[in-house]
Amino acid sequence: MTPESSAGDLSSLRISRDKKKAPEGMSPRSRIILAIVILAVLSMAGYLFFRGGVSPTAEVETTSAIMTSPSQASAVLTASGYVVAQQRAAVASKGAGRLVYLGVEEGDRVKKGQILARIEDADMVAGLDRARANLDLSSNDSATAERTFRRVQSLFDQDLASQAEIDAATSRLARIRAGIAAARATVTEAEVALENTRIRAPFDGTVLTKDADIGEVVAPFAASAMSRGAVVTMADMKSLQVEADVSESNITRVSAGQPCEIVLDSYPEKRYRGTVYKIVPTADRAKATVLTKVAFLDLDDRVLPEMSAKVTFLAKGSDTANVGIPPRLTVAASAIASRNGQSVVFVIRDGQVTETPVTTGATIGNRVEITAGLAQGDRLVDRPDASLATGHRVRVKQ
Repeated sequence: MTPESSAGDLSSLRISRDKKKAPEGMSPRSRIILAIVILAVLSMAGYLFFRGGVSPTAEVETTSAIMTSPSQASAVLTASGYVVAQQRAAVASKGAGRLVYLGVEEGDRVKKGQILARIEDADMVAGLDRARANLDLSSNDSATAERTFRRVQSLFDQDLASQAEIDAATSRLARIRAGIAAARATVTEAEVALENTRIRAPFDGTVLTKDADIGEVVAPFAASAMSRGAVVTMADMKSLQVEADVSESNITRVSAGQPCEIVLDSYPEKRYRGTVYKIVPTADRAKATVLTKVAFLDLDDRVLPEMSAKVTFLAKGSDTANVGIPPRLTVAASAIASRNGQSVVFVIRDGQVTETPVTTGATIGNRVEITAGLAQGDRLVDRPDASLATGHRVRVKQ
C-alpha cells in the first residue's frame, strides 16, 4: 500500500461536524406544540400514578345505609315464625254417607251452629218417624192403662175387685210407662242420628279450605281410602298469633307480656303491635329453640294463617306508640364525620371512597336518620379517619 492510498483511506474516516437537519415538514411552531402535548400527557400520567398507584390503600371497616323503624331503637331480639290460628278445626261428619249439600266456600264467615254441609239422611228420617209413631202408640196405651187402673182401684176400694186384679192393672200400667220411656229414648236416638247427618260450625270463624265436594262419601276419620274425613277446615281469625322459635341461649331475654313489633313478609311496609302471650314450657332438642307465641294487638284482614313473619322483641316498658311508624333510611352514627362544618359520609365504590355530604334527621338508637344524600344499600366507611378523602383507595378489614 502506498502512502497516498493510506492518506485517502484516513480522510474517509473523518467525523462530520455538520449540524443535523430537522425532519422535513416540521416547523418550529409545530415542534413547540408537540412538546407541550407531551408534557401535558406526562403530567397527567404522573398525577394518576401518584394519586392511584402510589397512594397507600387504607384498611377500613364498613357499614350500610338501611331502613330502620323507630321502634327498633329498643329492640333486644329478633326471631322468625309463622302466623297460626290458635282455634282451628277440620270439621268432619259424625256419620258416614254421601254428601248431598255443601253451603260454604273458602273465605266464607260462619257462625257457631250454622249448617255447613249435609249427608244423605232418608234412612235417618224414616227411623225418626218410626220412633215417633211407636211413642204415640205407647202414649195411647198408657192412657187406656191409667183409666183401667183407676177403675180397678175404685172397685178394689169397695171390695168389688180382687187383689189379683189390682196387681195386674198396676203391673200393666208400669209396663206401659216403661215402654213410653223406651220409645222416647228411641226418638232421641233417631234425632241424634239425623243430626249427625248435619255438619255444623263448632265456633264462629272463617272457612279456610273445602276438603270434600257434593257426591263424595264422607265418614268419621276417613274410614276407607274412598271416603273423605274433613269436609271443611275453618279457623277463628281473631285467634291468630305468631309462633316464633327463640334460641335457647336468648330465651332469657323474652318474658310474658313483653311488647313486640310484628312484620309480615307479605307486607313489609306495615308493622303490627304485639305482645308475648305465652312461652311454651319445653324446648325443641333438634333445633335448640323454645316456641314463643306472640299475640296481635291490632289485627286486620291482611293477616292470614301460615304467613311468615318477623318478630322484634322490645325492651320491657318500651313505648309501643313507635310501632307502626314507617321505617326510615339510617346509618350508624359512627359513619358520620364532620368536614368544614358539614356532615359527610364516605361511600365506597369500586375500591375507592367518595366524600358525600348528607342531611341528618332523628336519632334511632345508635343510628342516625338520613333525609338526603344517600340511597338504601349504600356501603360506607365506619369510623372514617380524619385523613380520608375522595379518591383514596380502601380495602375492607377482615
